[in-house]
Amino acid sequence: MAARERHGRGLRDLAHLDLGLLVAAAGLSLLGILLTWSATAATSGSSFAVRGALNVAVGMALAFAVLRLDARTLRAAVPLAYLAGVLGLLAVLSPLGSTINGSRSWIELPGFSVQPAEIAKVALGLAVASALADTDQVRGALARRDVRVGLGLAAVPLALIMAQPDLGSALVVTAMAVSAFAVAGLRARVFAWLFAAAVAVAGLAFMTPLLAQYQRDRLLAFWRPEADPSGIGYQVAQVKLAIGSGGWFGQGLFEGRSTQGGFIPFQYTDFVFSVAGEELGFVGALGIVALEMFVVVRTLVIGIRSRDAFGRILCGAIAGWFLFQSVENIGMNLGLMPVTGVPLPFVSYGGSSMFSCWIAVGLVGNVHAASRRRIS
Repeated sequence: MAARERHGRGLRDLAHLDLGLLVAAAGLSLLGILLTWSATAATSGSSFAVRGALNVAVGMALAFAVLRLDARTLRAAVPLAYLAGVLGLLAVLSPLGSTINGSRSWIELPGFSVQPAEIAKVALGLAVASALADTDQVRGALARRDVRVGLGLAAVPLALIMAQPDLGSALVVTAMAVSAFAVAGLRARVFAWLFAAAVAVAGLAFMTPLLAQYQRDRLLAFWRPEADPSGIGYQVAQVKLAIGSGGWFGQGLFEGRSTQGGFIPFQYTDFVFSVAGEELGFVGALGIVALEMFVVVRTLVIGIRSRDAFGRILCGAIAGWFLFQSVENIGMNLGLMPVTGVPLPFVSYGGSSMFSCWIAVGLVGNVHAASRRRIS
């Protein structure tokens, strides 16, 4: 009987799932597998594509598990999720952590690696939404105490991420916190003060050893690409060349001259958008942009329609996360933004990133399902 009830509830959860969000995220994930396959076929055959497909399958399973949680269970799990996120960030700074590409952001395990900063994004969204939800619901605006609590919750993972240092993830966490505060009702005057403080901290970080030298080089190369012609300046130039050569409809999957020639290092992660630009052309690249923006807008719509403050703020934080990462990743591929190493949601290769993105889809789906249950 219990098994039959669980099965029936699973079918009801699927019926309440937002189909548009699921199709868009799945479509981006499928494109990511194909683009990863194309970018790595010459050196690794289909191995990266197979691992990417496995990552997507695990991510979708995690999303479905989160979708099935009821509201009380989800809220009760928030402190544990936040604690797990902070402990993961502490672990990466301990002897358990590994330095890859100049940043101590990974924990190496047998057969795979984990990036705790990706899981911390989910934990932060849950924690800030939970902390601000009740006050938002009662007063419609945030008191100073609420602002201090929210800032404290965001400051801990932000400080630990900067200690790695991982500038890209730190910027994403900041965007999530700003989005959550905006949805919760933070006054514009307080936003102005916080923005001024953030600019001051960013300037201080650039002028002190807080940022690694390679990160300073990336930022300097954005302003003056000729300053690093053999490093990141060369890589950005090659990426822009690949995208520009795609024309309207691209050179064809597995046919891009720059992609198949291996001229762009780590193209299947940070610069996977360049594969789409070269091999799928302007039309294909625009399709990816449209799908990413659909995920953002759909997340916002679900949050707006939610009658629960927790769900509304959580969707706002997740939308800010997806929007910032999409704009930053695509922008750095086009030479419009500095290179920070953030992945393109659902498209870039990487298990931790894929898992966290799909867990976020599960959380948004949970908010949508809760709203549908109230209506029905």
